[in-house]
Amino acid sequence: MLAHRAPAPRAGPAPGPAGHARTPRPGQTRADAAMAESELQLVARRIRSFPDFPIPGVLFRDISPVLKDPDSFRACISLLASHLKKTHGGKIDYIAGLDSRGFLFGPSLAQELGVGCVLIRKQGKLPGPTVSASYTLEYGKAELEIQRDALEPGQKVVVVDDLLATGGTMRTACELLGQLQAEVLECVSLVELTSLKGREKLGTVPFFSLLQYE
Repeated sequence: MLAHRAPAPRAGPAPGPAGHARTPRPGQTRADAAMAESELQLVARRIRSFPDFPIPGVLFRDISPVLKDPDSFRACISLLASHLKKTHGGKIDYIAGLDSRGFLFGPSLAQELGVGCVLIRKQGKLPGPTVSASYTLEYGKAELEIQRDALEPGQKVVVVDDLLATGGTMRTACELLGQLQAEVLECVSLVELTSLKGREKLGTVPFFSLLQYE
């Protein structure tokens, strides 16, 4: 859910392009940096904020306009792919999409990188032999599953989701991939709620987000 509890529910300020430098990176021209900045702002303008949804005290970050606008969605995939290419080169074997909004980005990102996409789903959604890992919710527990033959030992994977909040689901996904002896190179998302410190739960696994909100 693209939401978080806010002390004073209100629409958040337009996010700055954190996650992408305003100045050129090593090996990046000023023209490339300017283009990345333009693409990032295109994505940022499509994120809407709804206070008191789904309950009072929660500020909901809505990515629906990003999906509705082909230019914005294309920019989102381009920026994530550009980061992964520069960081990992051709080392990535698969993108792992997290149930369910990670499925919106995983296949397109994998296609852009020329690799395959595997699905990490909630319990009971996948046929055949699976492995599972559980994580704690506010009221109880839930499980994630992946098909046992989805990956071979040593294959390198990047996990993608729409949002990083508390980090519990993404951390569980990493643990699940570890059961298959896959190597998680990095986790990425479109939006990060920094006040919830979800990236800290990922331990040594690198994390990257396009847009950050408090």
